[in-house]
Amino acid sequence: MGEILALLVVAALVGGAVWLARRRQAAQARELDDARSEARRWVERLGGQVLNLVGTDGPSKQALADAAERYTAAGAQMDQVRSVAQARQVTETAYEGLYYVRAARTAMGMDPGPELPPLPGQQQAGAVTEERDVEVQGHGYSASPHPSDRNRHYHPGGDVAGRPVPAGWYSEPWWRPALAAGAWGVGSMLLFSAMFSGMAGTGYEAGYADGLAAGDEGGGGFDDAGHDGGGGFDDGGGFDAGGFDL
Repeated sequence: MGEILALLVVAALVGGAVWLARRRQAAQARELDDARSEARRWVERLGGQVLNLVGTDGPSKQALADAAERYTAAGAQMDQVRSVAQARQVTETAYEGLYYVRAARTAMGMDPGPELPPLPGQQQAGAVTEERDVEVQGHGYSASPHPSDRNRHYHPGGDVAGRPVPAGWYSEPWWRPALAAGAWGVGSMLLFSAMFSGMAGTGYEAGYADGLAAGDEGGGGFDDAGHDGGGGFDDGGGFDAGGFDL
């Protein structure tokens, strides 16, 4: 009798464990399906904008080209989604593309459209609030809160390889090598200091050191794992670093 009871108890425990495992798997599958659906919704929204807008000047054409690049990357990444984290990263890629769309619409004098969810590190980075024209190691750079023929490259703001880049319009996309390599070059400290030091509305308002600290504390921002131009995922569930060279 005792042996029968023991077997029944063991069977009940095994059955309960199997039931819990199946329930957990079902919940995880639903969560992944929901995350995929959310990512797909944002990618489709980005695609609709990219396919229906045509730039009318240099800044808007460049911003839409960047938006199209993010759309292509998000679509490729969508095909590789195997986890909730990867689906959320696809969503963030689509967000970024939509920020480029907003920039293009603004450059063309159009209504930018509804507000978008914030990007990682965007609040800490702030935005360009004044015209800056600097020379670093013999090369000229400029930044502006407004698009122009000179400043036609938009950045939506966020952490790039550990440093906050304020949202704004720039003379060239000097952040792209850092996105590809995951680190800044030798002259980057001089560039950040000259370009943003003391600029109101940025993470550098109180000086370069404070701006860098703000970026370090922001956490989870735009790093080389999160901005993939090639559309792939690395082994850790993030995007690889390919595709963002000049």
